[in-house]
Order: sequence, then C-alpha cells, then structure tokens
Amino acid sequence: MDQLSLRGVDKELERRLKEIARREGVSLNKAALMLMKKGAGLNEAGSSGTVIGSGLDRFIGRWSEKDEKRLLDSIASCEAVDEALWK
Repeated sequence: MDQLSLRGVDKELERRLKEIARREGVSLNKAALMLMKKGAGLNEAGSSGTVIGSGLDRFIGRWSEKDEKRLLDSIASCEAVDEALWK
C-alpha cells in the first residue's frame, strides 16, 4: 500500500505532528510515518522493536501469590459501591 488516508485527526494531534515534523526537520507525512512505525513496534528498517506501552511487560508473571493478595487487599475498598450515589 503506497497511500493511506486518515480521518478524525483532531487539532491537538495535528499540532503535535507539526511540532515533531518541525523539530525533526521532516515532512508532516514523514513525521506521521515515524510515529506510526514507533507505535507498531517497528524501527526505520522495518524490524520489530519496542511497542509503545510495553515498558512494564518484563514484570508480567513476576508477582508471588502473597504479593497479589497484598495488592488486592490494599485496593479492596475501591471495589465497594456506594449505594447512595446510585439512587
């Protein structure tokens, strides 16, 4: 695919894309491609890299049952529903 049209680009995203393009000295199209590749976990050469939002992946599966219980106990009050607010 050589061309893709994106709809729904809001003013803030447009502003940030223009800011990045200006800072990097590249076209708006190149800036958008750079961000999409980064978000998809691809570097400029097209090989896999770190996907945005995967920074905590190394901690998955590391907690003990004791750690899990301690966390769940500490946030248990957040699970309570205040019935008065739902009337």
